Amino acid sequence: MTSAPEILLIGHITADLTPDGRQIGGTVSYAARTLAAFGARVGALTSAVPDDPLLNILQPYIDDLIVLPASQTSTFENIYGPNGRIQYIRGVAAPIKAADVPSHWLRSPLVHLAPLTDEVDPQIAHLFPQSMVMLTLQGWLRRWDDDGRVRFKRWFDADVLRSVDIVVFSEEDILEAPELESEFAQAVPHLFVTRAERGGTYYRHGEPHIYPTPQVTQVHPTGAGDIFAASLLASLPRLKHDFWAATQVAARLAATSVTRIGLDGAPTQEEVQQALSQAQATGYDD
Repeated sequence: MTSAPEILLIGHITADLTPDGRQIGGTVSYAARTLAAFGARVGALTSAVPDDPLLNILQPYIDDLIVLPASQTSTFENIYGPNGRIQYIRGVAAPIKAADVPSHWLRSPLVHLAPLTDEVDPQIAHLFPQSMVMLTLQGWLRRWDDDGRVRFKRWFDADVLRSVDIVVFSEEDILEAPELESEFAQAVPHLFVTRAERGGTYYRHGEPHIYPTPQVTQVHPTGAGDIFAASLLASLPRLKHDFWAATQVAARLAATSVTRIGLDGAPTQEEVQQALSQAQATGYDD
């Protein structure tokens, strides 16, 4: 019998158009490198142009990779101006459907749904009744115009959320619908709303707990939320499912990530071990 990955990632990798050229990005990419530092056995279901060289960057961090063929790799371009960031989607890979998930992967104990372009079928959440399922929400909160400019789209599906244990999103993701914070807090057992250098709020069964984050000199913020989420999920079985201790690990590794650029923001094995050791010494049983 083929063994299931310890952690399953589902979502698009991306090509990010930057002044320095085309770079790999996306939640799955940042999560995969982060999970490799935890020593986790990782499976990933994504979609891209089959011979995209960006896939070669990802391969070392994933034990079992399935790439659904597409005519385009999902591609983002961020344009920064005096009023902040304007984001464009320049290409979208193939959708990921429930039938695309291999049957032996359904035994994975930890599952991370990581939509970026509304590509992940929400019904996939129902495939894992025995698993801990985490959703990073941003890709279900996006729509885009004909020119590719990304806009906010409200998403809340109580039926899907009944199969989700953890939701993670940034306060910036819901600026146009701040009421979603309380709605999600009541809908899932564990909600994390990240607030950059101000830490964030962890809602456990609707009850808020404020957590801090280490203060660092920021070099590049991209990927910090993805590293937070991946570190949280990977920490749980290593910390006896103490959510508060896992939050400390995630906050520390996400803070460290912004001191480096791109995928290099993912933690090293040494940084992971240091964060786990500190959390074991200071975490509490809630």
